[in-house]
Amino acid sequence: MNPAEWLYRSAARMPDAPALHTGTTCTANYGEFAKRAGSIALALSKEDVGKGDRVAFYCANRTEYLEALYGAWWIGASVVPINAKLHVKEAAWMIENSGASFVFADEESGRQLARLVDQNVRIVSLSGEEFGAMRCSQSDKIPVALQKDDLAWLFYTSGTTGKPKGVMITCGNILSMTLTYFSDVDEVKTQDAILYAAPMSHGAGLYNFMHVLKGARHVVPEGGGFDAEEILKIAPLIGSVSMFAAPTMVRRLIDEAKAKNLSGKGLRTIVYAGGPMYEADILEAVNLMGPRFIQIYGQGECPMGITALPREEVSDRGHPRWRERLNSVGTAQSAVLVAIVDEAGNNLSPGDVGEIVVKGPTVMKGYWNNPDATSKTLRQGWLWTGDLGRMDDAGYVTLQDRSKDVIISGGSNIYPREVEEALLSHVGVREVAVVGRVDPEWGETVVAFVVCNDDHGVTTQLLDSHCLDQIARFKRPKEYRFVSELPKNNYGKVLKTKLRDRVNEEEQT
Repeated sequence: MNPAEWLYRSAARMPDAPALHTGTTCTANYGEFAKRAGSIALALSKEDVGKGDRVAFYCANRTEYLEALYGAWWIGASVVPINAKLHVKEAAWMIENSGASFVFADEESGRQLARLVDQNVRIVSLSGEEFGAMRCSQSDKIPVALQKDDLAWLFYTSGTTGKPKGVMITCGNILSMTLTYFSDVDEVKTQDAILYAAPMSHGAGLYNFMHVLKGARHVVPEGGGFDAEEILKIAPLIGSVSMFAAPTMVRRLIDEAKAKNLSGKGLRTIVYAGGPMYEADILEAVNLMGPRFIQIYGQGECPMGITALPREEVSDRGHPRWRERLNSVGTAQSAVLVAIVDEAGNNLSPGDVGEIVVKGPTVMKGYWNNPDATSKTLRQGWLWTGDLGRMDDAGYVTLQDRSKDVIISGGSNIYPREVEEALLSHVGVREVAVVGRVDPEWGETVVAFVVCNDDHGVTTQLLDSHCLDQIARFKRPKEYRFVSELPKNNYGKVLKTKLRDRVNEEEQT
């Protein structure tokens, strides 16, 4: 199933339904959206781009991004979404590695790219006259037929442990992800809207499919990205808004809503994922905004599609195990099998910690031109996620940490998230990240990087005492470092690799 077929059908069924919005201003209905995508497809075909070719996107969020995406799919090409905040050299490497022959870019990034990529790679600015001409031609082409194993979305991992790997997401993966969204995450109706506040090159962009299929609205904030004040201002004007947000974005929304005495009116659903959502944060979020929150767990290799915790369970406070479930990432989504295994791949008993593995039609085809990495990650049909977790007897999965984040001190495993949860329960702690430092006696010791709320006079002694009331003595940090902010990547994830490198480099000097 070609994703462009969904746009084609929605346009035929409801051509006058509003489709694309910049802020509160509608810039295209579904008929116009489809017409522009078909025109872009025709223009791409004249550039010798066709089925199986790769078209890269290195640009910030804007409605034209969606038009160009569907133009590429219309002719059966695969898209290569690149985060606009990446360095131009990183983008150039991904374009070269993917073999993309055509790039849609922002004006300035396009100029920079032109100096780094092969001269045969065509670069067009989404804000330029050339793109304007591409989307205004006449075309009667219908979307090219694609099969379930055809490549649709070539997503590059963050590359925190080496060069990024190209994750091959097929049409079948997208179909599975889309249908399980309806069954396990949320419903979508024509009057709903999806707000793209996080990068469209990542999880937020993947949620376009459900809304195109249902003929719902697509909204890009005027600022082009996440701004808590702007979102809370326009949501009531748009109404019935859904959005994907990293936990750090949820925290900022809550802080802004509290400061302005707002309740999140107009926001129907906030799907959160992409990092640990701490208990204190989600409790406060639900108390302030009500049952608007849904948690999912996925990764690039199984996009948005491993587990889900629905809004009624995120908001539940009556079940005898509600707190345990709130701290989980939910249960397996309908299309996949999820298991917890040891290093040999043996299933572990409920409550035991092991690696999370997943199998099903949402799992990637493999890594682009990287058979070694593919064979290490996909084994006998199972995706080895690299995440550690446990599953209870009811099927709820609780993440511990990435396997590389576990701290082994004195022969005992210490899971940073458990320590972070303990510290975040102190009223004076705003953010925290826990890492291990190499130690000649213990193997590793625990170091906590802490961002404080300004008005609570937090000290090392206070936090140490607080930890001793919450967790075992051997798990508490041996050092607390008070910082103004934590290093994060372009998706809002804390870069623990940088923190580990910092403390271990200091140890060697």
